[in-house]
Amino acid sequence: MNQLKPIADDQTVTMMRRVAFSSGHRYWIPVFSDQQNRSLFGKWASPFNHGHNYVLYISVSGRVEPATGMVVNIKVIDEIIQRLIVNEFDGKSINDEIEFFRDKSSSLENIIDYIWKQLAQPQVLPPSTQLMSIRLDETPLLYAEKNINSMTTLTRIYEFAAAHRLDAPSLSPAENIALFGKCNNPAGHGHNYLLEVTVQGVPDPQTGMLVDIEALDRTVHELVVDRYDHKNLNSDIPEFTNMNTTSEIVTQTIFSRLAGQVPAKLHRVRLHETARNIFEVNAE
Repeated sequence: MNQLKPIADDQTVTMMRRVAFSSGHRYWIPVFSDQQNRSLFGKWASPFNHGHNYVLYISVSGRVEPATGMVVNIKVIDEIIQRLIVNEFDGKSINDEIEFFRDKSSSLENIIDYIWKQLAQPQVLPPSTQLMSIRLDETPLLYAEKNINSMTTLTRIYEFAAAHRLDAPSLSPAENIALFGKCNNPAGHGHNYLLEVTVQGVPDPQTGMLVDIEALDRTVHELVVDRYDHKNLNSDIPEFTNMNTTSEIVTQTIFSRLAGQVPAKLHRVRLHETARNIFEVNAE
């Protein structure tokens, strides 16, 4: 019988806690003119609020306390999140009721930066824990992340439907069938792919945004989504000629097509082939 190795005394565990809140906000800076606001914020510019059901994920790490078997009591974390974040944001107009945003853009990037600073204040979290990362979802198709290295990223999610066949040109028909099974079906098969495109950078001091989302959308649609949607990747897309269209290869190809073309530094491409198969390429 195999014996378990003893747990190292210095081993850390990361715990993630999820919380939701609803807030209204607007992309409109009072000290700017109508023309300036519309120039800065494009189609999102409006002197009137719109709302979101935000979802916040907070990750903290630490060593497991021998007496409790926990990194930290979740009730303690919940109390901190409720007091510093939920009570301040939930059911509120961010621009009008949170002092920090009275003269600043209530962009997703600015909001996540504000939340990070609230949680990272000295003596806020228990001394046995360290804030590692936070993620804030503004919509199901847009989220921001911030981590211990102070890097802020923004992720936009797209969808396309495409067919493909797993067939390696270097293998014999028998070898391909043995390796890929029904995925080697000569007629192919299809997926509703979800594509996450993540960019990083420093938010613009006026807009609070690190990328022009409309420009990002145009680029991703032109180079990938509209190009691949309702196509057979093997036969319709030139870059996959004589290639095995595994999701690993497709993800690498998408990253290559977008790198240097999106209007910000490309940080990550993540491709969901199915709910269980997810592939990722990161910038070096």
